[in-house]
Amino acid sequence: MINKRLLIKNLLAHNDENSFYDKKRQLNLHTREGKGKFLKHICALSNSNPNNNSYIVVGVEDETNEIVGDDFFDDSRIQNLVNAFLENPPKIQYENIPFPNLPKDKVVGLVTIKPNHKTAYFKKGIHTIIANSTFVRVGSNTIPTEDKIPYSKQNIEAVISIENNSRNSIAHTLDGVLDFINVRHKDMDTKYKVFKELFVVCWAGNKKKVRDITYFSRVDIELVNEQIKLFYSAQDEVTIEYNDNNFIITEYILLGLNDKTSYYPLEKVTITFFDNGYYKIENQMLFEPPQFNKKMLHHIYNSNKTLISKMEKGIELSEREFKDLHHLPSSFMLCYLNGFDNAKQRLIDAKLHLKPYPQVYEGFKEALRVLRKMKYDN
Repeated sequence: MINKRLLIKNLLAHNDENSFYDKKRQLNLHTREGKGKFLKHICALSNSNPNNNSYIVVGVEDETNEIVGDDFFDDSRIQNLVNAFLENPPKIQYENIPFPNLPKDKVVGLVTIKPNHKTAYFKKGIHTIIANSTFVRVGSNTIPTEDKIPYSKQNIEAVISIENNSRNSIAHTLDGVLDFINVRHKDMDTKYKVFKELFVVCWAGNKKKVRDITYFSRVDIELVNEQIKLFYSAQDEVTIEYNDNNFIITEYILLGLNDKTSYYPLEKVTITFFDNGYYKIENQMLFEPPQFNKKMLHHIYNSNKTLISKMEKGIELSEREFKDLHHLPSSFMLCYLNGFDNAKQRLIDAKLHLKPYPQVYEGFKEALRVLRKMKYDN
C-alpha cells in the first residue's frame, strides 16, 4: 500500500519535472483553456509511459518546488472529461493529499495516469487544440507530434523505485491517526474505524440532529493508510454510515432563494473494503434540482446581472445589495438549472469580482462544483 504523501515527496525530490511527472500550481477546469491544458498533459504523459504510472502533482510552486496546496477537489467524474476528448483515454485518478504545514482546507492534488498501451489523441478539438492532435513528453516539455510514437520502457525502473520507497508502514499509520485526532481536530468530535484489519478511516465534524437525522458539518474524512483526504467541506452537511465492509458518505447542500435553509441530497459515496487489501469507491449522484417560478427567477437573474455590473464599474454596493451578493452564486446556479442557459457563464465571468469576498467566493466554488458534477454525471 502506497503512502501518497511519501510518493509526492519522492516525486518532488526526483530531479525536476520529467517525462513521467509534471507539477502545477493549480488546475483550472472552469474554462476551455484550462481543460485543454490539462488534457494535453494527460495525453502526453500517457503516450510517454505505456508501461508505468505517470503523475501530475497539483499545488506546488514551479520555480521553488514549495508545497503551497490547492483547494480540495472532489470531482470523481474527471475521468469522464478525459473520455469525452481523448481517443484511447488512459485511466486516471485524482486524489487529495493532506500535508501538515497546509491549512485544513488546502491539500496537494495527485493525478495518477495508469499505463495505457494505445496511443492517446484528441478525438475532438478544445481551445487551440485541434482534433487528431497527439502529444508526448520530452524531458519536462509537452510537445505535439505527428510521428509514430516509439514504444518506450525508459521510465519503468525509476517509477518502480519511487513507488517502492513510498510504501506505507505501521508507524506512518499510527502517526497519521494520532495527528488527525490529537492535533488537527482536537476541538471536534473525532472517530476512527478499522476495516478488514488493514484500512483505517478517520473522520471529524460538528454533530447536530435535524428531524432524527444526525448531520456533520465542517467534515474532514481521511483514509490514513494512504494519506488520502476522502472528503472535506467547510459548508455542506453530510451523514455518515458504516458497517464491517462499507463506509458511506451522503452529502447534502443547502439551497434556497434568499436563504439557505433547505437540505438537498447531492451525492452518495460508498467505499467498499475487501479482504485482499483492495478497496473501491462508488459515487451515486442524488441531486434533483428544485424548480421555481420562472417569473421570480427572471427577476433574481436580472438583479444578479445588475450587481455584477455595479462591481465591474466600481460602484459601492448598498447594505441590501451586499447581502444579495452572498446569495448570488447559489441563485445563479438555480437559474441555470431552471433553464437560464447563460447563467452559468455569467457566474464564471464574475469570478474575479467575487474573489475579494471569501464567503461569496466559497459559494462560487461550491456552485461550480455542483454544476460540474451534474455535467459529467452522464
